[in-house]
Amino acid sequence: MEWNGINRGQVLRSINTLNCWETSAHPLESVSFSHFVLRSNAGETMAWSESVDTVLSNKEGLAAFRTFLKSEFSEENVEFWLACEDFKKTKSSTKIALKAQKIYSDFIQADAPKEINIDFHTKNDISQNISEPTLCCFDAAQSSIYCLMAKDSFPRFLRSEVYKELVKKHQDRNQKRWLPFL
Repeated sequence: MEWNGINRGQVLRSINTLNCWETSAHPLESVSFSHFVLRSNAGETMAWSESVDTVLSNKEGLAAFRTFLKSEFSEENVEFWLACEDFKKTKSSTKIALKAQKIYSDFIQADAPKEINIDFHTKNDISQNISEPTLCCFDAAQSSIYCLMAKDSFPRFLRSEVYKELVKKHQDRNQKRWLPFL
C-alpha cells in the first residue's frame, strides 16, 4: 500500500525496531489552520491520533503535521525523514551518491541549513561513510528523528490548536451535510 508515494511496508520496516515513548510537553501557541482544504473525512482525521505513522501516511495529515512543526521551528525533522524515505527508493548508484550528499549537506553536516539534532556517534558514522554511501547509511539518524517526532512532537501536535481545529472543521462539515435531512 502506498502513502503519498511512500510504501507502507518500507515505513513499517524502517521503524519496526524503534522503542519510542511519550514525554510530557509544554503548551503551544495557537496556529491557524483555516487555509487548509479538507479532503480527508472526520474518521481519517481522528485516526491520525493513533500514531505518527498514520499522520505521515496521509497527505493532509502530513501537511498539518508539517505546519505544526514549522510553528515549533522543527520542520527539518519531518523533511529529513521524508528525504530518507525517498533516498531508500533510489536505484542508480550515481543518484545514490548525489542524493546522499544532498541529505548530508542539508541535514547532517555541521551548520547545515536544516541541521537535525542527532547524537555525536551517529553523525560521526555518517560523516565517515558519506564518501561511499549505501541505501541504509541514514537509517540510524532516521530512526532517531522518527523517535523524536513520535515521542515529542506528535503528542504535542495532537494537543495543538492545529489538530483540534482540523477535527472541529471535519465535525462541522459532517454536521452540515446531514442538517438538510433532519
